[in-house]
Amino acid sequence: MSARDVLEHLQRLGMSGYEAKAYVALVGAGRPVNGYEVAKRSGVPRSTVYETLGKLVARGAAYELRGSSDATEYLPLPPEALLDRMRREFDGSVAVLRSALPAVAAAPEGHLIHGLKDAEAMLDRAEDVIAGARRGLVMSVWPEEMARLRAAVVDAAGRDVEVSVVSFGEDPFGGDGTGAVYRHRYSAPEAVLEDLGYRLLVVVGDRREAVVGGFGEGAAWGIYTADPAVALMAAEYVRQDIALQILADRVGAEEIDRLFATDPGLLRLLGRS
Repeated sequence: MSARDVLEHLQRLGMSGYEAKAYVALVGAGRPVNGYEVAKRSGVPRSTVYETLGKLVARGAAYELRGSSDATEYLPLPPEALLDRMRREFDGSVAVLRSALPAVAAAPEGHLIHGLKDAEAMLDRAEDVIAGARRGLVMSVWPEEMARLRAAVVDAAGRDVEVSVVSFGEDPFGGDGTGAVYRHRYSAPEAVLEDLGYRLLVVVGDRREAVVGGFGEGAAWGIYTADPAVALMAAEYVRQDIALQILADRVGAEEIDRLFATDPGLLRLLGRS
C-alpha cells in the first residue's frame, strides 16, 4: 500500500488531509519532533502546522511534550492504539445511529431505484446488497467483479445466508463449500461476452433489492433497485440460467443445442421461427 493510500484511508476515518499528513510524519519520525520538522516532513504549510497538530492532540492522536529547551514537541499515539480507538468510536456511533436514524427517517413514497454511473459505484452498491442479505443471495458474476465481492459473499455465507452463484469462470471459492456455485459452461463465457459485448453483473438479496449492470470497454453502468418485483425478476433470470447449466450437465450440451435448433416453441421464443 502506498503512502497516498494510507493518507486516503485516514481521511476516510475522519482526519483532514493536513491531519493525516501530520500524523504520518509523526509516525515516520520515530521520535518526538517539533512543528517545524513536522511541516518539513509532511508538506503541511508552516502557517497551519501547529493548528493541525493541535487538532491531532485534541482527538488523542498525538501528545505534546516539553523538550529540554522548553520547545513543544509532538509524539504520535501508536498506530495500533489509534486504529483500536477509531474502531471503538466508529462502532459506538453506528450502534447509536442504528436506532436513531430509523426514528427520524420518513417512509419512502415508492420503491427506491437509482442509477450507478461507474464501476466503483456499482461494486460498492453490490457489496451493500450482499451485506444486507439475511436469507438468500443470488448472483451472476464474472471473475473480474467477484475478485472485489468475494469477501462479502464469504461473510454472507458465514451468516447462514443461502448463496447461489453463476460464475463465468472457475469456482471463486475454490470448492470450499461457500454456497452453491454453478460454472457457466452453456454457452461458453467467451460466446456470452461476444454476444452481449459486456460482462453482466446481477446481485439480488432476499428477493427485495438488486444491483444489475454491465462492465465493458473501460466503462460500467447499471441500477440499484429496492422494488421487489424487479428484484424477483432479476433473481429468476439467474435461477433460469442455473437451471440451464444443470440441464446441460445432465443431458449434454449437444441435446440442448438440438432442442434450441428444432423445437418450435423454443424457436418462436428466440425469434427464429
